[in-house]
Amino acid sequence: CGRGPGGCRGGRTDMALRCAASLAAGRQPRGPRREGTVRWSSAAKASAVKINEKASREKILTLESMNPQVKAVEYAVRGPIVLKAGEIEKELRKGIKKPFTEVIKANIGDAHAMGQRPITFLRQVVALCTYPNLLDSPSFPEDAKKRARRILQGCGGNSLGSYTASQGINCIREDVASYIERRDGGVPADPDNIYLTTGASDGISAILKILISGGGKSRTGVMIPIPQYPLYSAAISELDAIQVNYYLDEENCWALDVNELRRALNEAKAYCNPKVLCIINPGNPTGQVQNRKCIEDVIHFAWEEKLFLLADEVYQDNVYSEGCQFHSFKKILYEMGPEYYNNVELASFHSTSKGYMGECGYRGGYMEVINLHPEIKGQLVKLLSVRLCPPVSGQAAMDIVVNPPVPGEESYAQFIKEKESVLNNLAKKAKLTEDMFNKIPGVHCNPLQGAMYAFPRIFIPSKAIEEAKAHKMAPDMFYCMKLLEETGICVVPGSGFGQREGTYHFRMTILPPVEKLKILLEKVKDFHIKFLEKYA
Repeated sequence: CGRGPGGCRGGRTDMALRCAASLAAGRQPRGPRREGTVRWSSAAKASAVKINEKASREKILTLESMNPQVKAVEYAVRGPIVLKAGEIEKELRKGIKKPFTEVIKANIGDAHAMGQRPITFLRQVVALCTYPNLLDSPSFPEDAKKRARRILQGCGGNSLGSYTASQGINCIREDVASYIERRDGGVPADPDNIYLTTGASDGISAILKILISGGGKSRTGVMIPIPQYPLYSAAISELDAIQVNYYLDEENCWALDVNELRRALNEAKAYCNPKVLCIINPGNPTGQVQNRKCIEDVIHFAWEEKLFLLADEVYQDNVYSEGCQFHSFKKILYEMGPEYYNNVELASFHSTSKGYMGECGYRGGYMEVINLHPEIKGQLVKLLSVRLCPPVSGQAAMDIVVNPPVPGEESYAQFIKEKESVLNNLAKKAKLTEDMFNKIPGVHCNPLQGAMYAFPRIFIPSKAIEEAKAHKMAPDMFYCMKLLEETGICVVPGSGFGQREGTYHFRMTILPPVEKLKILLEKVKDFHIKFLEKYA
């Protein structure tokens, strides 16, 4: 820089850093070109030592030091198979040739991602709430504006951007209570027992958090169906509770048998304190719809054994098979009389994500909790207050699910047309999927009575099982990975949901449009036949 034999201060610093980097890499810096540069060589060495120290310092957070409960969590719906699907999508975008042109993600119940159109009225109300200037627009119907104004009046500053009460906006909880009363034929519902949640998952996790306690043999056991939705096993692992499996009866359309509940409970008492019973109705991934007698038996069992009931009812609108009907646990509990209704502790869950709405991204949901001890009610509100409040746009979306247009309102005809179109299409796709799977050799699929998935049982030859072991994979994971790599179809192996030893399944959503679903099922058929031939 022309400022003396050592150059300017910045020049010395740059040179020192270069020398430090050389020393850090195990190289000696080149000697000084002029006299005087020796003044900074010792500083450079000191810097190099510091850099080496920084480079070799261990990370605070490692797989060994992290929370072991989090490490134990597994969520198959977004597990290794989905990560592989993402890699394949990137390769396709780069022009890498595959035996297919797109990845079909049939692994998750994401209706809109599969092409389902939003319900117009729901989107209108949320749009009005989000941008209230639209309330002056003649493009929006008055019944949508009326609901939007009511929701906004419940928000601080009349804005969807404000926090709400931790339990949710009061008028929306009132609407949820009215919906439950209509659904259940007049069974009373108290808005104070309603908690708006970030999807149903948030409510399920919150209730489990408050239920789990004890250590050793007194640690809380949570009874879950097998196959199950992996949220349950993930939450149980995260909370370091004890998972107690009860098996659904595949030979009887995945029915729930109280004798199996009793077996699981009695065995679990030897190593934990079972006090929670989880039910998914309609079933995920199995699609069964429980009849009234079954629900009565389960409620009696919970009453008799003093179990806290969790009823996951997010698919209550998704019932397709003739002779099947959704019965809420709350309704049946009430009709069984005061001895049951005043004593059995029950948390029921619903969501905007499924049904005919398919609004997964809004993360709207609610839970109704009855017969909770008054002091525990305060503890639950305290726990929920830590996350401040559920997304307010999701609360608004939930309100439209429970407070849709009614006969006589201008949006009613369009709303009913769109709702019935979605549900009729799903019923058609459920039957199509069942029929096509049952025509494939080595595949058996129970009737898809409800929900939005098929869970077929697949035959995997012994040679394929041996190859899967060589790759350190579960046999159905090996099968599903091959299916993805050869056809671009992404489904979830049954081992991610749980299944009886020696049986193999996969879960596939029925949400793609009918024509795409037919192509998908034909591809699965061709793949399965080739798979059997290869490994026979």
